[in-house]
Amino acid sequence: MHPSPKPLILIVEDEEELAKLIAEQLEAAGMQTQVYYRCAHASRFLKNNFANLLLLDINLPDQSGFQLIEELKLNGISIPTIFLTGNTMEASKVRGLEIGADDYVTKPFSYPELIARIRAVLRRAESATDMNITKNARVNDAPFMFCDAKITPERLEITFPNGVTAKLGGKELGIVSYLNANRGVVITRKALIHSVWGIHADVKSRSLDQYIVKVRTLFRANGLELDAFRTVHGIGYIFDPDGAMSAAKKTVTFQ
Repeated sequence: MHPSPKPLILIVEDEEELAKLIAEQLEAAGMQTQVYYRCAHASRFLKNNFANLLLLDINLPDQSGFQLIEELKLNGISIPTIFLTGNTMEASKVRGLEIGADDYVTKPFSYPELIARIRAVLRRAESATDMNITKNARVNDAPFMFCDAKITPERLEITFPNGVTAKLGGKELGIVSYLNANRGVVITRKALIHSVWGIHADVKSRSLDQYIVKVRTLFRANGLELDAFRTVHGIGYIFDPDGAMSAAKKTVTFQ
């Protein structure tokens, strides 16, 4: 039986000696660590790599921890975060939690308590994805209509007007869920891949095309054409059931 992989904790702290001590304590507790002293370096890492948790100071030399979280969100990067800071002001704590941090620990702190808080956040983060089918679709999502067919995520099923009910693959469900949630908006291939597979997934456009062909084939086999789902050549796709076309309308062609 293979041991569970060690969680990777990203430590962003400009006090180098403190950062080193934190890393040593976390590694002794069975975790992996990566230390950065600037937000920009941590941001660059997270745009290309996965980490399980971000341990983040607020006052850093290049920007604040708050700004880093907001920047990551703008880039579609979601990571469990604990602020570890000497800022004890209640307003700062409230702001940190409101922008999405999972916990807020003030200095000085005890290492056993910090490790316990990290493990608690990791457990919550793991359980939060238990219901995920894809990055963007959950088994307990409400049923919805897509081009006259009823999608039931709970059963991974699609029911057509002709009475036929068929199984829908997880990735196909993720694709139609994302399209349905972004009606009338041109969606780039990269955005669709990141939303369904995750931002760090190594998925090529050709693989995405194969799943979309499966969706089209399933609909056509049951008498429905996906006229509202169009390819925007060189960019991606648009699902426009209400006829609300974007400025890229002239580039849209039917498949």
